[in-house]
Amino acid sequence: MKGFISYFIKYPVAVNIFIIGFLIFGFLGYQSMSSSFFPLADPQNILITVTYPGASPEAVEEGIVDKVERNLKGIAGIDRVSSISQENLASISIETLSDFDVNTVLDEVKNAVDRIPSFPKTIEPPVIETVLPTRPAISFIVTGEAIPLRILKTYAQRIEDDLLRIEGISQITLSGFPEEEIEIALSEDQMRNYNLSFEEVAKAVADANIMLSGGSIKTADEEFLIRVDNKGYMADALNTIVIKSSASGSKVLLKDVALLRDSFEEHPDRVYYNGAQAVQIDLKNTNTEDLIGSVDKVKAYIANFNAQNEGIMLQETFNTADFVQDRISLLLENALVGMLLVLLILSFFLRPSVALWVAFGLPISFFGMFMLLPHYGVTLNMLSMFGMILVIGILVDDGIVIAENIYSRREQGDTPIKAAVMGTLEVLKPILSAIATTILAFSIFFFLDGQIGDFFEDI
Repeated sequence: MKGFISYFIKYPVAVNIFIIGFLIFGFLGYQSMSSSFFPLADPQNILITVTYPGASPEAVEEGIVDKVERNLKGIAGIDRVSSISQENLASISIETLSDFDVNTVLDEVKNAVDRIPSFPKTIEPPVIETVLPTRPAISFIVTGEAIPLRILKTYAQRIEDDLLRIEGISQITLSGFPEEEIEIALSEDQMRNYNLSFEEVAKAVADANIMLSGGSIKTADEEFLIRVDNKGYMADALNTIVIKSSASGSKVLLKDVALLRDSFEEHPDRVYYNGAQAVQIDLKNTNTEDLIGSVDKVKAYIANFNAQNEGIMLQETFNTADFVQDRISLLLENALVGMLLVLLILSFFLRPSVALWVAFGLPISFFGMFMLLPHYGVTLNMLSMFGMILVIGILVDDGIVIAENIYSRREQGDTPIKAAVMGTLEVLKPILSAIATTILAFSIFFFLDGQIGDFFEDI
């Protein structure tokens, strides 16, 4: 260790090369770091979703959830299984062990579900997928005075399409409105006039409102694809469905026996802003997306939209990037205040040159850190920056101890080189011991499994 320290003291050119390298590559590393509210985590959860139309929660539990959970027993890599049975829907969440590949467990889960032969016939095919880790980024609402909910939803869907075209934005959800439906109100008198039953009308609508592929026809020159595309998504598109026809060519259309209108489900899913109806848009970030960058893009879109539209506006309600920006400001403030105090106090008690080098060691250490962090998948988040704030105090304390001891040796008559070498070596062991105790206190986070371990590992 003495030879190592002596080398860098005797040959300042090597020190300067290291400092320049730290500054350049540290800055590039900082530029390449992305930001997130919480640390990144690899996918560890699997979600099974099964739709069972018309079923009660009890029927969902008995017909789907119990059978799936029974078949999942014994699969290696599963830590915990939890489920929710609700009307028409079963959701089964599987948490995997961190030392197992989630994709391998996913294949085993799919095989286990496929082996169940006694599912109810009316269920839709099970959807089995890994849960992509996402974190909230920004939320805003679409609102306006006396604007119908249907128009607000149309605007919200158009905004969603615009935002999805922006690079770095991929996860958007809309809320504040129920699902749309087409209401068909049959007239009993008209049905009696045309001698129609409810079942006949329902069957005619189901048979006509379809989208199917009919295969293909190949000729010597080309191939024709056969498709039936008669799917209607609005009430007007269903008005002309033929319910009944006669040999003479007369037809009874759906609009002759029913009143059709577009409506929302009877569900209390509403969002209000200052008493006016609104639609909420939530944006989340994945592991590959930058929090601050995506939020800045959304804010720019909101400002541009409000400048171009009257009567309808976008209003930001919440974003997590502000918390990260505040933490970055706190980190910079602590670093600058720490450097300033070191310069003032050490200049008063020691020499200004000694104070300058102690203060200069703080940014150099941080640039060295930024060189390494991107290679380990660390982002600028609330926890990693909390760790950086802790490190500022450690760096300042250790720098002051070393500088003061070197200055003391110099006052005792040692040459500058000897004072630097011996002054450092004398306090090296206690400083390393102090650093080791801090490392030991926080190293427990490396051994925590599951989401807690992933959450605190950045510190």
